[in-house]
Amino acid sequence: MPSLILSAVLFMYRARVIFGLNALSGRTIRPDGSAVGAWNSSNAESLMRYTVNKRYTIHGWELGNELSGNGVGASVAADQYAADVISLQKTVQSLYKGFRVKPMVLGPGGFFDANWFSDVVQKTHNSLQAVTHHIYNLGPGVDDHLVEKILDPAYLDGGSQPFSSLQSILKKSGTSTVAWVGEAGGAYNSGRNHVTNAFVFSFWYLDQLGMAASFDTKTYCRQSLIGGNYGLLNTTTFAPNPDYYSALLWHRLMGRNVLSTSFSGTKKIRAYSHCSKQSKGIALLLINLDGNTTVQVGVSVANTTANGAQKLRQPHHARGKFTRMHRHQIIGEITREEYHLTAKDGDLHSQTVLLNGKVLTATSSGIIPPLQPMHVNLSAPVTVSPFSIVFVHIPSIHVPACR
Repeated sequence: MPSLILSAVLFMYRARVIFGLNALSGRTIRPDGSAVGAWNSSNAESLMRYTVNKRYTIHGWELGNELSGNGVGASVAADQYAADVISLQKTVQSLYKGFRVKPMVLGPGGFFDANWFSDVVQKTHNSLQAVTHHIYNLGPGVDDHLVEKILDPAYLDGGSQPFSSLQSILKKSGTSTVAWVGEAGGAYNSGRNHVTNAFVFSFWYLDQLGMAASFDTKTYCRQSLIGGNYGLLNTTTFAPNPDYYSALLWHRLMGRNVLSTSFSGTKKIRAYSHCSKQSKGIALLLINLDGNTTVQVGVSVANTTANGAQKLRQPHHARGKFTRMHRHQIIGEITREEYHLTAKDGDLHSQTVLLNGKVLTATSSGIIPPLQPMHVNLSAPVTVSPFSIVFVHIPSIHVPACR
């Protein structure tokens, strides 16, 4: 075990490290898959003591993997799991006594089951800092209909159910526990080559990020950085796959404050907006799931309330001024920044992505190319090409939520 930890030390300096703990230790697994008996935490405590003695910074300890509800291979009853979380929290408080910042306790790292999650949240009494769930809502990677599901707005809408339900559970609980997506690869069993590691998957991935944020999910962990057919990096060359650039643009542009957003027009447009991470303005994400239609999107912040409601619409005519302007604006303030992502040669299965028509390629030494926007007059509608993704940064639109 120490050698495994040492191999991760360099990574720790650039990342927040969370360890998953074996929650089946000491239990008996019955023929029906239910694991009974109390958790034997001795191995976990040894690992924690080692990291404490080495002064390693550990961001969190997550108890178990996919043991919630019916579980995957095995399951633990909610009552027992809650008791084990409380025990883990006591261990963390004891071992890290005197530390200014203590590691988080997270769990269960499993698939969402409303009754099970509700019981655990209620019975852990704030011992659980983050409740984590996994998302593989596209089904198995061998499914031949993955692309159809990704391009189906109704199917994507169905993905909101666990976010909405978990948000409701946490609000009713009165606890300080927050929601995390602890693992999400879309399609389980390592995804599917040229789908979950290709441009088309950015439609699903970015829609998930937008949807998760709209339901107050605090962290979204992608499965994986490297590995399987859903890695952000190519498993052979380590070159970034399209989702890497999608995630990078999201990280750079979309701030933490989520704005209520509505789009009036085709259902093939997915729209999200946040306070900008780069200014006091706003940032938009527009996804066009239609392969044949270019959509012109106008932005309105009329009747903006404290939540910064954004109204996006598809005008009947392509020409005209659709963005509400502020009276105090001057010439230098009437442009916006746009980042248009498309697949090379229009091939959704391509692992090469274009930004504003230019191929994004890392250098031989792994340096990521600059992600330069195009500057567009604020009065013009946003043009969203077929099968494309557009990030828009509008620094001159100010709403109360972003002050």
